[in-house]
Amino acid sequence: MRTLMIWGLLCAATGVAAQDWKVQKGDVPFDVAELSAQLSGQTLVFYDEGRSVFEANGQYQYTYGGGGTWYGHWQVTEGSVVCVTFVTGVERCDRIVENGGRLVMQTADGMRFPVRDIEAHS
Repeated sequence: MRTLMIWGLLCAATGVAAQDWKVQKGDVPFDVAELSAQLSGQTLVFYDEGRSVFEANGQYQYTYGGGGTWYGHWQVTEGSVVCVTFVTGVERCDRIVENGGRLVMQTADGMRFPVRDIEAHS
């Protein structure tokens, strides 16, 4: 449910350059090429059953655990940050790191969402 609120209901754009990400012990960031390769063609499944689909062509979909989908386009920026511009024009940026062998999505306000599973799609 939290991921639903984070990806779907927050409508403020996030300033990536000015963001002071709260780093936790064990966080390993990716460079642009690494994170792009990590996400491209993959679906990140969160513990609330929310699903972030990162198409290789830059298209993006977030489906809530209970249904409903947001559409947009994604791109990776410096600092292990992925930004999504939704079809509504709203942009949000989150930091994705590895911690303890698991991907973790961190929101601009410091909330952290571990990824339960990664699924490749054709």
